[in-house]
Amino acid sequence: MKLVFATHNHNKAHEIQALLNDQIELITLDEIQCFEEIPETAATLEGNAKMKAAYVVEQFNMNCFADDTGLEIEALNNEPGVYSARYAGEDRDPEKNMALVLEKLRDKSNRKARFRTVISLYWEGEFHEFEGIVEGEITTEKSGAKGFGYDPIFKPENSEKTFAEMDLTEKNTMSHRARAFEKMVAFLNAEA
Repeated sequence: MKLVFATHNHNKAHEIQALLNDQIELITLDEIQCFEEIPETAATLEGNAKMKAAYVVEQFNMNCFADDTGLEIEALNNEPGVYSARYAGEDRDPEKNMALVLEKLRDKSNRKARFRTVISLYWEGEFHEFEGIVEGEITTEKSGAKGFGYDPIFKPENSEKTFAEMDLTEKNTMSHRARAFEKMVAFLNAEA
């Protein structure tokens, strides 16, 4: 079955592709010749995910899914949340975003955080939603060169490594995106 992943982020597509079984053929926005930046102007992760999926449905009339992920830090009232990608500005610079988080947490002892991914799946005429959460903490400095986004400063619970210190296989055993995607795959397998 063909399924469009509404993203231009090749890192995300690579992570998801590693989780797919042979029955699902993942197609990215680039492969369907959709090169626009799909608006993400909703106030919630759920709203952004559905907005992106709905755009693909309206423009291309294909089954698709979109996700939105936020880093939610307890001591910062769950910031950056829906603004995670552009926390330090519209240029979406991961280095600036991490620096801002570390600066805001400099004098805080509570470093609890979680990554939350919401997937909106449009399948055969209906929208479905799936959520994945991984609890953890923000480290005091960056560590690791793998992954992307906030991975160098996020250490999941029960781990001594940041996401950026893990290889993709290890990260996929516990990541928020993997957890949400597993729920979606289970749904699709039941539908197929």
